[in-house]
Amino acid sequence: MRWRRRVLGRRWTAGGFLLATLFGANPIANAQPRYQPPPQYLQLGKPDQEQGRQILEEFRGRGIAGDYYLEFELRVMPRHGPEQVRRGHLRGTRNAAGPVFRVSVRADGAGPEVRLLVQGGAHPELWRWTAANGGAPERLDVTALFDPVADTDLTAFDLQMPFLFWPDFFYEGLGRILGRPAHQFLFYPPPDIVARRPEMTGVRVYLDTQYGALVQAELIGANGRPVKTVSLLDVKKIEDQWIVKAFDLRDETSHNKTRFTVIAAALNGYRPQRVIVTCRIRSYEGEARLPGFDAHTLAPFDERKIRDFVAGWYGAQRLLKRVDPAKAEAKSKDLTEAALSGDLRE
Repeated sequence: MRWRRRVLGRRWTAGGFLLATLFGANPIANAQPRYQPPPQYLQLGKPDQEQGRQILEEFRGRGIAGDYYLEFELRVMPRHGPEQVRRGHLRGTRNAAGPVFRVSVRADGAGPEVRLLVQGGAHPELWRWTAANGGAPERLDVTALFDPVADTDLTAFDLQMPFLFWPDFFYEGLGRILGRPAHQFLFYPPPDIVARRPEMTGVRVYLDTQYGALVQAELIGANGRPVKTVSLLDVKKIEDQWIVKAFDLRDETSHNKTRFTVIAAALNGYRPQRVIVTCRIRSYEGEARLPGFDAHTLAPFDERKIRDFVAGWYGAQRLLKRVDPAKAEAKSKDLTEAALSGDLRE
């Protein structure tokens, strides 16, 4: 569904919109007054700030209901050079502090996986797991919010959207963005952001008037102009909820762009009701046995079943574009030979 071309059929939750990013603040060094972009009021006279606060409070409380799981693709589209694609997944829910989710993504198909745990809301937090630190969680400070995720334009700041809870803001009134009426807000960064990102001066946000959706955010630099823009492209209805399907993150200086696209989703308490754990027979003994699980032994495959399984597995990987056809054929041959070898079958 294209935001520019179609009107949403019903209200959709904006909490799944993993939006926002970089830059906005004001240096105080050398006792110089820090620059703040002035509000751009969209009507004669100052808009009703209390009305704006109420609109914002309502938006802050929205989000995807229950637990959710998303698989996504990050398509890196530089102005010059070839495109690259990263794949990842996101598991999210909502706690007393606000939205919380874990993001896993690899810098390339074979690289180490980086996992981020992101707590949103009025008191945001950020943790990271990597293979380098032995899988132990590492609590990160504000600086890490702006680190690129897997060498893309996406950052933890985009996922966390802390600016929506910054207390210093102006409601600029009712305008239009992407062809739709929207409430416009200008947020100023707090001191901890300013200290680490002095080039940041503000974030301008546009909320759709009818559905409360965040349709665009502009990260404002020291010259008062946007340095990064995040724009909603597409939404999709899953069961009874609308979620973001795609959005662009555009660097306004280099004109490089990263497109975030959801390729699979499960909502409303996706946790499976049945779990199957498999391993080698000789490994499942003693303390390795899982309490509460019934143990069953799979019947052995004959040669035809082995060949059919391997062919089906790599055929599916090829269709999902996780491996190219030449590699799929070679891997299929290698696995079939290994599975039919006497040593492995023993």
